[in-house]
Amino acid sequence: MNLTDTHCHLDLDRFDSDREAVLERAAQAGVTHILIPGLNLDSSRAVISLAESHALLHSAVGVHPTEAMSWDQETRNNLIAIASGRPGASKVLAIGEIGLDYYWDSAPQDMQRNVLRQQLDLAAELGLPVILHMREAGDASQGACALDLLQILEEWCAGLRSRKNPLADRPGVLHSFSGSLETAQAAMRLGFYIGVTGPVTFKNTARLQAIVAALPLERILIETDAPFQAPHPNRGKRNEPAFVRLTAVKIALLHNCSLEKVAAITSENAERLFAWEKAAHTP
Repeated sequence: MNLTDTHCHLDLDRFDSDREAVLERAAQAGVTHILIPGLNLDSSRAVISLAESHALLHSAVGVHPTEAMSWDQETRNNLIAIASGRPGASKVLAIGEIGLDYYWDSAPQDMQRNVLRQQLDLAAELGLPVILHMREAGDASQGACALDLLQILEEWCAGLRSRKNPLADRPGVLHSFSGSLETAQAAMRLGFYIGVTGPVTFKNTARLQAIVAALPLERILIETDAPFQAPHPNRGKRNEPAFVRLTAVKIALLHNCSLEKVAAITSENAERLFAWEKAAHTP
């Protein structure tokens, strides 16, 4: 049985003391691929370097919406260079983590939207899917963040289709989804996958569990978002890729199917989106 962790911040210093042991536990748990997203230019460089060090690891590069103030043309040029113009570039499988964050609101919302549009254009240029962050003010399940994000994605996907860009068939994933079922359905109609993380295992997340139960398995990716959002019974502790199995178990219960089926389908979804087997054979 193979599992994938499609979103893990393994580069953060909370893993510095035992990163190799974490990877060993992930492999023992059946995890075959781990994707590490960048949060800004410096961390994007760091995740590429880390991904080059281990066969399990892959990277994404981008500027998180809370880091939108750091975006400029030089940042864009550097992201292009590190994503496509250096040894190890085949380990870069996506643009992310990008998106909108109206919770922390650490950058003006119009700036966040502008930076997102520029990074979506970058993804189209490089032919890489996107990993999207979406967080509402007050952690609401529905609001301006979802509305703005969907409008931007609809425009972007329409452009992909009109230009016959192959990315139109695999545009990306809404990472660690916490929005409404309506938002998820709208994103899936555009071709996006929905990332499911540890909170789906919590006892007080009935709304999220109902949403995940309503999603087709063929549109679900499993993530840890480690070191954050550890699933039950490890809630409050440091999360790690091996715990992705606990989230998969909960999804299997919600869908009334076997763990093996969830593992197989979500791993196929991840391969379809990120094409990491193809990347592994790219010179």
